[in-house]
Amino acid sequence: MKARVFVTLKPSVFDPQGQTIAEALHSLGYGDVGDVRQGKYFELDLKVTSTGAAQKLAEDVANRVLANPVIESFRVEVA
Repeated sequence: MKARVFVTLKPSVFDPQGQTIAEALHSLGYGDVGDVRQGKYFELDLKVTSTGAAQKLAEDVANRVLANPVIESFRVEVA
């Protein structure tokens, strides 16, 4: 079973890479782009049989390994 994990900085954490991307987009003429927040994307191939088990395992992996819970949030999608 596949799970996708999206990790982003929490809104209260300054994102210098996102700020640099936003400034670059503005200089390229994309003035309608507001704020940019960068993040990480992971695909997990899980050897479980149920959607619930996949969700639980992916959340545990994200919380303990993929994301820093102090400064990052994550979202899990199970396919």
